[in-house]
Amino acid sequence: MKISTKGRYGLRAMVDLAIHARNEHVPLGEVAERQNISINYLEQVFSGLRKAGLVKSVKGAQGGYILSEKPENIKVGTVLRILEGSLSVIENANIQKVNSKSIQHCIKLYVWDKIDESISNVVDSITLEDLVNHYKRLNDLDALMYYI
Repeated sequence: MKISTKGRYGLRAMVDLAIHARNEHVPLGEVAERQNISINYLEQVFSGLRKAGLVKSVKGAQGGYILSEKPENIKVGTVLRILEGSLSVIENANIQKVNSKSIQHCIKLYVWDKIDESISNVVDSITLEDLVNHYKRLNDLDALMYYI
């Protein structure tokens, strides 16, 4: 499995929004500039996020985007599944038709399904708030470093 630029940029933009949109809408152009992502590309990404109900948008001079829920309620896995679809390492469509005693089925059960479960456990255990907090800690550490 490989996460596309849509998933990577979308997650970055959602974390940026969680940091900067505390109770006010943030223009997508500001997110694009801070994250060095094309505004046209972000508009496409946010269209899907808006349709899925993760962000709300307001048009006009004071418009922009805001998270539809608190960052602690939005899981990384939710964002990635909206933008990427399935996070499975293989396509399950072909495997479901195989004999349950085949090598292919054995590998599915003991390798692919376990990898999928591990991926889900990781992305579903991390929230946007977790990422915001880690980002802030990383930046605070940089501010406290003194060189002699």
